[in-house]
Amino acid sequence: MSAQKEVTIYDIAEALDLSPATVSRGLKDHPAIKKDTRKRIFDKAREMGYQQNMFASNLRRSRSNTIGVIVPRLNSYFMSAVISGMEKVANAAGYNLIISQSTESKEKELANIKTLYNSRVDGLLVSLAYDSEDISHFDLFLNKGIPLIFFDRVFEHPKCASIVIDNYKAGYEITNHLINQGSTRIAHITANIKQNVYADRLKGYKHALADNNIPFDDRLVYYCNLSEQAGAEVTQQILEMPQLPDGIFTANDTTAVSCIRTLKQAGIKIPEQIAIAGFNNDPLSKVIEPNLTTMNYPGQEMGELAASTLIRKLDSKEGKSLNTIVLHHNLIVRESSLRSRPLLPLIDAIL
Repeated sequence: MSAQKEVTIYDIAEALDLSPATVSRGLKDHPAIKKDTRKRIFDKAREMGYQQNMFASNLRRSRSNTIGVIVPRLNSYFMSAVISGMEKVANAAGYNLIISQSTESKEKELANIKTLYNSRVDGLLVSLAYDSEDISHFDLFLNKGIPLIFFDRVFEHPKCASIVIDNYKAGYEITNHLINQGSTRIAHITANIKQNVYADRLKGYKHALADNNIPFDDRLVYYCNLSEQAGAEVTQQILEMPQLPDGIFTANDTTAVSCIRTLKQAGIKIPEQIAIAGFNNDPLSKVIEPNLTTMNYPGQEMGELAASTLIRKLDSKEGKSLNTIVLHHNLIVRESSLRSRPLLPLIDAIL
């Protein structure tokens, strides 16, 4: 069966006995075309099944009205919230999103960049992969003056704005909270510290220890990909230590929940023996028992701000970048770290 012929403005013009130029202007709702003529054109176009070629139209305007998005993983509550915020703002402004994931690989990130570039996106919103140590692979966009905004995992660049929270302060606050609950031997489970988010949270952890006169022990810092499986594996390593920690701060909630499950299976009481805190305020933090202490990370707001910053840059052709924009965060204290009687006085009494 042969494919149905695509209806063109010439077909509509012939059916209405009008010039193609008049039909073209009418479909664009041009005021020079009489209102009743415009209605005839629209009605006939609908009747004949005409589809406007937005791609060709956008090419003439040097715009595609699409924004590229690259995230490390799509199977993340935080990233889902970010994308939801981006889509809300982008759609309201007449833009569509093309979303891709790097699966934590710089190589895949580069492939995504090439695909989005060839798709003629107007700008790019990016959270970097674990192993992206520089952004030279984004030169394809930067050299063409195509706006690039980083969020969450960022790289400082004079031509790019970055949307973040204060990860150093957040890491400090979580660690300090665990110390205030009596923990003096705190393990930290994190990821590749070549990324700003994990490096800054580790710095906050270290400085909180130092400010409370607790020596830093690098044997208590564990590096993994922060998956559920990795969380269980790292927790097994912790359980094999001659002296268990009395607190654990993980760099995301997925790992923290996995950690709680594994510790409970081993008979460890939480928070009495080990107090635990995560990061991101995922919904699962309120499902696990005990409920997880975590850091509220405003994903929806981050997505909205990243998209609005990019669109403002596109629409106003701003030449100068806004550099780094820091969003507010807040610690949510729940039962996984909240001790009715802190351990510190008990330790002092024993000594």
